[in-house]
Amino acid sequence: MRRLALLTLLLAAVSAPAAHAQTPDPVIAHGVTIAGLDVGGKTGAEARDALEKAYAKRLRMTYKTSNWSVAPSYLGSYAYLDKAVTRALAARADAEVPLTTHVHTGKIARYAAKLDALFSRPAINSKLLIRDGKPFLTKPVWGVNVKATATAALITKALQGLGRGPVRLQVNTYPAKVNRVNFGPIIVIHRGARRLYLYRNTTLVRRMPIAVGMPGHATPLGRYRVIVKEKDPTWNPPDSPWAEGLGPIPPGVSNPLGTRWIGTSAPAIGIHGTPVPSSVGTAASHGCIRMYMSDVEWLFERVRVGTPVIILSA
Repeated sequence: MRRLALLTLLLAAVSAPAAHAQTPDPVIAHGVTIAGLDVGGKTGAEARDALEKAYAKRLRMTYKTSNWSVAPSYLGSYAYLDKAVTRALAARADAEVPLTTHVHTGKIARYAAKLDALFSRPAINSKLLIRDGKPFLTKPVWGVNVKATATAALITKALQGLGRGPVRLQVNTYPAKVNRVNFGPIIVIHRGARRLYLYRNTTLVRRMPIAVGMPGHATPLGRYRVIVKEKDPTWNPPDSPWAEGLGPIPPGVSNPLGTRWIGTSAPAIGIHGTPVPSSVGTAASHGCIRMYMSDVEWLFERVRVGTPVIILSA
């Protein structure tokens, strides 16, 4: 009985169909690349995984010292991976297989517009400050305009392949209109010292003696500017008790303004000549700044409407 069972098992083993050997997955030929990515020797699944990881890498961007990145998926871009892998499997050794992509130009344009809003800025002119009684001009700042269309084009090109930058933000830069070189004339008046200083930018050009306001009519302190220039002015009495009953005085030797009037934005206050040169160096005016005739005529030719006039106490 035992011999019969053993014989039956042996006959069953002989008559059973042979098991088929498992067929290996095909591999891509040596040296084949997809958009520059070497996939030679990989199976289709391995190549697809490597290609998917490569395309999903974040696009690096840079501008000056700023560095950031953005995912292709955020910009609505993707690649046709299966199509590329199928072509690679059928390609000969060392073949270059292209990668077909979908690039969402609308989303990329909107992203470039966001970069424009983030990095574009107007130019900032030099500003006038006073330090230790002298003019100081701040450093101007260049303006920046992001070239959104050009930036979007570079992003699009990168997302059509596997290159991930860095992509440089495309910009136009432009200088401030007013800087430390072209700021122009600056008048600084030291009321206590009774001196007027003319600067060209921050370089002292000339220092001149002046008369300032008498007690009760002090020359006002502060920051003003030249608003008018007149040669041979007519003196019109101000609306003030001390000028009550006085009439206009035409140009001439008796005109209290002399031959030049440089009016400032301080109400009724100006820089002018005087027919009484002995008053220069004293507190003799009703608030205006008096100068020797030759000095004011020299100054008149070197300032312009808009020139800053800084009046300090010391």
